[in-house]
Amino acid sequence: MREQLTSLLEKYEARVLGQNKNLRLLLTALLADGHVLIEGVPGTGKTQMVKTLATLVGGDFNRIQFTPDLLPSDITGSTIYNMRESTFQTLQGPIFTNILLADEINRTPAKTQAALLEAMEEKQVTIQGETYPLPSVFFVAATQNPIEFEGTYPLPEAQQDRFLFKLKVDFPNLAEETDVLKLVVDNQIETNNPVLEALFTPDSLDETRKQVAGITLHDSIADYITKIVRKTREVESLQYGASTRGAIAIARTAKAWAYLLERDYVTPDDVKVVALPSLRHRVQLSPYAELEGTGLDEIIQELVGSIAVPR
Repeated sequence: MREQLTSLLEKYEARVLGQNKNLRLLLTALLADGHVLIEGVPGTGKTQMVKTLATLVGGDFNRIQFTPDLLPSDITGSTIYNMRESTFQTLQGPIFTNILLADEINRTPAKTQAALLEAMEEKQVTIQGETYPLPSVFFVAATQNPIEFEGTYPLPEAQQDRFLFKLKVDFPNLAEETDVLKLVVDNQIETNNPVLEALFTPDSLDETRKQVAGITLHDSIADYITKIVRKTREVESLQYGASTRGAIAIARTAKAWAYLLERDYVTPDDVKVVALPSLRHRVQLSPYAELEGTGLDEIIQELVGSIAVPR
């Protein structure tokens, strides 16, 4: 499994340039059986990141373009009357897949956004009172644009908390951006139809997740994670801190990050890497911190650095 992951990362980083850390974090969330919210301006490769990962890991892939007129039934499915057979028939929506790309999720009202809540938390969908299970490998990657506010609907805190990570996609550096330009212009990267072979199947991905769950998390590391999360509730610059779910997210993703680094135990450095994307969508700045222009990421990093590292 580790050899397959190494090969997957090599192909992944060769296809999507300039986002190596985010690619690894996206794969980390998938291995930790969680979901990811990806934020970035248009044209930074958010959709390409998800589509390429879906191709490499195999399984079914669906994409939903979120719009203001999208209905919950457009996501989950609906029940229709079959006149020929005089029976009601359930049509399952695009949510019944292994990897779901919820593109521009903040462009649809909260009622439609909420259609994902049950699926993301319980891996099941209720249609007209009937409950249908989702595949064991079910991964939601949602994208949103941070610079446009007209025609958008902010994600409710309850839904943001369902995501294991919130990743921020920035522009690549000069050399990386030049490489992307050359490769696309020379048709060495097919942006619309990437020719890649799947290196995993849903079954093999399930087996890998079991190995990730078996990574050792020492009691001292668990205590370290808990102290970080509790500290978010004590800092004056944060209006409210993270819940216990935030601590669970850090622990699960730290295990997956350690697995990617070919270790069978978690270190404090693993925790530091995953703490920021695990917490940035679970806490909120206080009004005075917003007025001062304090950055949320900087506060979290300082907070993590203030906790004594276990030996």
